Amino acid sequence: MYRQDLLAGRTVVVTGGGTGLGRAMAERAASLGAKVGVMGRSAGTLEETVAAIRAAGGTASLATADVRDPLQVKAAMDALEAALGPIDTLVNNAAGNFLSPSEDLTPNAFNSVVQIVLYGTFHCTQEFARRIIGNPERKGNIINIVTTYAWMGSAFVLPSACAKAGVLAMTRSLAVEWATYGIRVNAIAPGPIPTDGAFSRLMAGGFEEEAKKRIPAKRFGKPQELADLAMYLMADESDYVTGECVVLDGGEWLQSGQEFSGYVQNDRAAVKAVLHAMKPKR
Repeated sequence: MYRQDLLAGRTVVVTGGGTGLGRAMAERAASLGAKVGVMGRSAGTLEETVAAIRAAGGTASLATADVRDPLQVKAAMDALEAALGPIDTLVNNAAGNFLSPSEDLTPNAFNSVVQIVLYGTFHCTQEFARRIIGNPERKGNIINIVTTYAWMGSAFVLPSACAKAGVLAMTRSLAVEWATYGIRVNAIAPGPIPTDGAFSRLMAGGFEEEAKKRIPAKRFGKPQELADLAMYLMADESDYVTGECVVLDGGEWLQSGQEFSGYVQNDRAAVKAVLHAMKPKR
């Protein structure tokens, strides 16, 4: 479906581009001719993404930054523009999430997710837009990765649900406010897609098979399916699409509503024990 030069002449930055879905989108954009910058906290994983893109004949660079810090975000974008040229597309993919009973959340735990997902998306979005606004020769394209419970809410992922709802509101607000500057803003709400990162933490134990039963398509998504959807939203062929959130979940939210609400049917003490065992070890 996609010609090899679809994104030729474009410079795309993907936050959280060192692993999982971020890496899939970064590699796909490079395969279609874009120069790609990846941003994240871990230089090691970013280097792996850049090496893979270069080995495939693409152009890529990296910059480390904690998206919670606007000064680090600015420095990272400065570095990526110095290496690749003016950025015209931003994919806000960096996120954090974990399962927890909401009454057990600490202020720190709630804040850590909201700071990455909501504040981090804002910092990257604002810094990117400042480079476009006031320059009539430049256009901008922003894609935010959200989730279906951004509008449904979901039990046991309260910080993420609150933060993603904010990102969805940001998407729709800025699509209207910044259209005059030639900036498009869209979102993708993926359902469960296996990766080594968040998916492995959220679907541990025996939850995978139960999760598939909630999806009319009876399967999980594939990273390349998300990547290809993102490529369409990056391409000039989608120039009339803005303020939209495209769902990619095999029909899950239509059938099931809140993604993790099924857990409320189980004994709460047992659920808490399983969620505690799933917490990432520090």
